[in-house]
Amino acid sequence: MRHRKAGRQFGRNTSHRRAMLRALTANLVAHERIETTDAKAKELRRVAERLITRAIRLGPVAYTPQKDLGVADQARRHAAQLRMGRFLRRFGTVSKDGEERRVDLIEKVFLDLARRFRDRPGGYTRIVKLGRRRGDNAPMSLVEFVELGASAGAADDGGEKKSKKSAKASAEGEKAETSGKAEKSEKAEGDKPAAKRAKKTAKAESEE
Repeated sequence: MRHRKAGRQFGRNTSHRRAMLRALTANLVAHERIETTDAKAKELRRVAERLITRAIRLGPVAYTPQKDLGVADQARRHAAQLRMGRFLRRFGTVSKDGEERRVDLIEKVFLDLARRFRDRPGGYTRIVKLGRRRGDNAPMSLVEFVELGASAGAADDGGEKKSKKSAKASAEGEKAETSGKAEKSEKAEGDKPAAKRAKKTAKAESEE
């Protein structure tokens, strides 16, 4: 019996399972959305949300600038960061616009995520079903934070502006096309009487 042994085992020993969850958590914090299997996504949510909750429990001490904190508050935040560093690795790599950038993951949890979710009582991530994976037919899911960061928001705004611009361009193109067709039809109708007159004069000249 598995009394008081919560969590999925994934057919791995403790060290292997812990290393897997550490890597998944680091990738989620760095990229804010990752794609993995459904079982790993559900287990990852339990681990990642506990880390954010620990940072939020510090209150404003978690994201206040270092120079504005007292000695006691600096010690509290440093101790919390050391405890989190036992599980979450310190640095991660994020690629943006073809360039790789090094991110301090522990500082991101305290300075960014704790501030972003300070008014939310849990439920910092969502899981979106993606269907089955080709090959082994494993159910896949997308894990992401419910409130994405500024970079993701800017990208979404850019996509929305781009779609609006393309829609406007297509509307202008349709308008120009319809106006061109109207001008052609008007020109053709204007040329009809002249063509008729030319035909009549040619017929009269042939009869003479």
